[in-house]
Amino acid sequence: MAELLYRLGRACARRARGVIAVWLALLAAAGTAYVLYAGELEDSFSIPGTPTDEVNRLLSEKFSGMGGGAGIVVYQTEDGSDFTEAQREAIAQRAEDAADLPGVADAVDPFATERERADQEQELADGREELDAAMEELESGQEELDQAREQAEAAGMLDQAQAQFDAEQAEIDEGRETLESEYRQLEQGEAMMEMAAEIRTVSEDGDTALVNVSFTEDQMEVSQETREAVMAAFADNPVPGTEVDFNSDLARTMPTLVSAAEIIGVIVAGVVLVVMLGTLVGAGLPIVTALVGVGIATLTAMSLSGVVEMASVTPILGLMLGLAIGIDYALFIVNRHRRQLKQGVAVAESIGLATGTAGNAVVFAGTTVLIALLGLNLMGIGFLGLMGSIGALALAVAVLVAITLVPALLSLLGPRILARRERARLAERAPGDAAREEAAAPPRPMPTGRALAQAAAAVTALVIIALPALDLRLGMPDGSSEPTHSTQYQAHTAVAENFGAGQNGTLLAAARLTGGPTEEAAERNAQREQAEIAEEIYSFDDVAAVAPIGVSDDHTTALFHVVPVGGPASASTEDLVHSLRDLEPIEGTGPLGVAGVASGNIDISETLSAALPTYLAVVVGLSLVILLLVFRSVFVPVVATLGFILSFFAALGGVVAVYQWGWLGGLIGIENTGPVLNFLPTLLVGILFGLAMDYMLFIGTGMREAYVHGANARTAVVQGFRAGRAVVTAAAVIMISVFGGFVFSETVMISSIGFALAFGVLIDAFVVRMVLVPALMHLAGDAAWWLPRWLDRLLPDIDVEGAALESRHQHPEPAQTAPTAEADRGGADRVPSERS
Repeated sequence: MAELLYRLGRACARRARGVIAVWLALLAAAGTAYVLYAGELEDSFSIPGTPTDEVNRLLSEKFSGMGGGAGIVVYQTEDGSDFTEAQREAIAQRAEDAADLPGVADAVDPFATERERADQEQELADGREELDAAMEELESGQEELDQAREQAEAAGMLDQAQAQFDAEQAEIDEGRETLESEYRQLEQGEAMMEMAAEIRTVSEDGDTALVNVSFTEDQMEVSQETREAVMAAFADNPVPGTEVDFNSDLARTMPTLVSAAEIIGVIVAGVVLVVMLGTLVGAGLPIVTALVGVGIATLTAMSLSGVVEMASVTPILGLMLGLAIGIDYALFIVNRHRRQLKQGVAVAESIGLATGTAGNAVVFAGTTVLIALLGLNLMGIGFLGLMGSIGALALAVAVLVAITLVPALLSLLGPRILARRERARLAERAPGDAAREEAAAPPRPMPTGRALAQAAAAVTALVIIALPALDLRLGMPDGSSEPTHSTQYQAHTAVAENFGAGQNGTLLAAARLTGGPTEEAAERNAQREQAEIAEEIYSFDDVAAVAPIGVSDDHTTALFHVVPVGGPASASTEDLVHSLRDLEPIEGTGPLGVAGVASGNIDISETLSAALPTYLAVVVGLSLVILLLVFRSVFVPVVATLGFILSFFAALGGVVAVYQWGWLGGLIGIENTGPVLNFLPTLLVGILFGLAMDYMLFIGTGMREAYVHGANARTAVVQGFRAGRAVVTAAAVIMISVFGGFVFSETVMISSIGFALAFGVLIDAFVVRMVLVPALMHLAGDAAWWLPRWLDRLLPDIDVEGAALESRHQHPEPAQTAPTAEADRGGADRVPSERS
């Protein structure tokens, strides 16, 4: 592979302008595909086959018109007073207009709903008065009959009047039985009304009203155009004296691909490159190539959104990875090329060697990340697999750019990739200076006591940072996690304050009924069982209200509207969903089914949690195999993999502390806490694993190379560390800068992913790879490189750093290595040929 990449680098250097033209053509093609085929991005996630999905399918079969999406429009009076009659009529008119829009099934007038509730309450009150009056009349008739019976008995005429008395008594008994049946129905209605008392559309203080909007399409299928049309029906013609807000089901927050914070991150990365490379030209090259690669990958990914359901976070993840990894991979090759130029290697030869050595490491490291990302498809979770595939696309493009476009641009720059002072210093350098400088400062191993303290401190710190991960709760962001100035947050807060937190995350409960031999019997049974099931559901402490929605046409399924006490992301709502699913209210009919947005998010979180250990085990196993092949050691793979595990849990602990507990959240603009994004841990495993392998390769291979070339095991640790620390430090700082830019996104999904990756890189690069691993390698000594002979014979020889290639292309250090003035102005046309 190294030899192939060497030749590829030389070829790209010779045909630099052609290579650049190809990449620009690919960028133009990706842009064209985006313009022609891009579709709408989604803001929600689903997993087929979950309990919620099964209930939704049952509803679509049993209840026509059910299963469509929904949203809430929140009206509040500006001065906190009751709505006036004019305001009520205006809001009702807006609801009527919205109901006529394409894609909208209905928009319910909240005041009409409250009038219906009041009418039902009045009907129940009137019915009780009528029944009480009828019962009094019946009791009076019973008294008269009893008196007549006593008088007839006293007069000795009881036998003659007995038949008449019996007939009257039978009539009274029948009336009593009828009244008692009506009483039972009345009490059942009163009980149902009491259980549904908290399901309101107008607040008790009269200053807040909810317009419930339902759509004809499923929540994920409702187009942005339809949502915007609904919001425009209410917002474009405001009702005087009121404020209107829309919940997160209506007002979607679609994160932008590029923001000021991300630009700042790239600028910081540029500063790091300038400091490391000492030249603006050299610093600009990795950024330019990364932008080209990420442009192609992101535009290509978004062009697919017209044919596949793609979450809004998916292309942003590709952008995040492509930008950070693209800069780093280009940096590795540029840094190697600069180092070789300083040693007097000719430009064309240096480009080939840099591509064959550092480029070989880039390809190998990129392949490990690629495998980990594509492995997300094996979990059987569609949206997560798509994220992994788009991330893998961005990574693959970044690798191809690094080994083709970077050599082409390096050839155009020629010696100018070095700063003027570096070229001047090179001109004054005498033969053998490099060897003398290296011999003048031989490395010394670190003291063993320091190694012990260093390892203990690193492990202790990582464990402490990881402790919050024990309290990890997974979920999806809701209105409460939006910025406080957003309409989604205002709507969420208004609903919680005026109607209860559970109104933001209502549930649908579906129950099987026993049916009956005839339609009449099934209908009677359904009415009775519906009331029994509602009472069973209402008996849970975490249920604020429950109301029957309806019974299927075949009287075998009943549907209920359930309002939890807690919000959609609360632990109590999660517990309630499980409790309801364990409930079998009618013996022999099976447990309740539960659906709704909150229920769906709980199912997604649990599915991801269940799949995470398997995926982590696969990644850990892959890590051990890869590192075993690279380092031909038993100790190094184990230490490096355990370090990755510590990095992962420490990063997760940091996310929990900031986003779930709220620690230091104000520093990065986190205004509200909640559960951790449910797919973040799985995503973090795949990405952080690849990055950890990158850093381990660039630190560890230097140690192995020094040891193989005869250095003492502990001296080799210092030599390898010195050789790789600068580039790993720069690469990590660049990663942290780019990922950190996304931390300030107003979308909590993007912010939490950016934070997790930035913090994970910080921990892995600076604590695990540069503190813990060198200390443990020092303590292990020669044992760090032990490998059973039989295993050594079986393993293929993988030359990641291209040492064999370098030995085949050794060039003696020339006496005069300074570029000439003509070469200083040179470009691709003056790059020496391969035969030179």
